Amino acid sequence: QVQLVESGGGLVQPGGSLRLSCAASGSIFSINAMGWYRQAPGKQRELVAAITSGGNTNYTDSVKGRFTISRDNAKNTVYLQMNSLKPEDTAVYYCNAVGWDDYWGQGTQVSVSS
Repeated sequence: QVQLVESGGGLVQPGGSLRLSCAASGSIFSINAMGWYRQAPGKQRELVAAITSGGNTNYTDSVKGRFTISRDNAKNTVYLQMNSLKPEDTAVYYCNAVGWDDYWGQGTQVSVSS
């Protein structure tokens, strides 16, 4: 089992920045990749960014150039640095880990509004 705990969400004005953190514990040696998903009201959950154990990353087109995913292996933590935030980035953001199973965090709210 893998446990994921997210932090760092909040309310920010358009153009602002936030950094999300996801701390993993448990059977972390089984994790192959981690990522961030988001779900806005009335919409399906979508992949925002992902990073493999080898450090390869990918991003959905709408966040390329604005968001950066990174990982600190010593802290078993994955980060999502979000810059130039837009109102359409408003959503609940979920951390995901893929290993023996698919694991999810509890979600953290990100709201972008003036």
